[in-house]
Amino acid sequence: VPVGSTLGLIGQNGSGKSTLLQLLAGTLKPTSGSIQVSGRTSAILELGAGFNPEFTGRENAFMSGAIMGIGKREMVERFPEIASFAEIGDFIDRPLRMYSTGMYLRLAFAVATAMDPDVLILDEALSVGDEYFQKRCIDRIEDFRKGGKTIVFCSHNMYQVKMICDQAIWLRDGRTAMMGDTLRVVAEYESYLR
Repeated sequence: VPVGSTLGLIGQNGSGKSTLLQLLAGTLKPTSGSIQVSGRTSAILELGAGFNPEFTGRENAFMSGAIMGIGKREMVERFPEIASFAEIGDFIDRPLRMYSTGMYLRLAFAVATAMDPDVLILDEALSVGDEYFQKRCIDRIEDFRKGGKTIVFCSHNMYQVKMICDQAIWLRDGRTAMMGDTLRVVAEYESYLR
């Protein structure tokens, strides 16, 4: 994936999209071959992955920062922006087990994007939030694109894929069925589904 581009991954459930994203994020290791990712990577792979439901939102944000190698002082500086973007109010200091699914997503997206990654990996990250929050996320993704960041975006929402992605890969049964221009790949995929 060229630096500064946005790649969409599409395909039916079980086609290998999430597995590929986990390989890119480093949470899975390939059984053969190799993967090279340059720069700081931040990912939302599955809702709440890496979060501890007994910790508060604040504690989970700091823990995520520590895992990514961001020191406490820097996290203290970044935290107000995380809390502001998440817009979950006093819940930021409550255990995650008390969060709704939408609140979980808000926090996960706010934390992942506040880390200023070179590569942002999003797996169905916009499928849970309400329309207002989805719009805010898309605006933030657009800011990342303008900032020359690389984004890998997986979704079943073809409208969002077409709106966000420069190129797309359609996966079928763990293999590439088609790759190239997003509009062309999405059109072929939708034709296949019909």
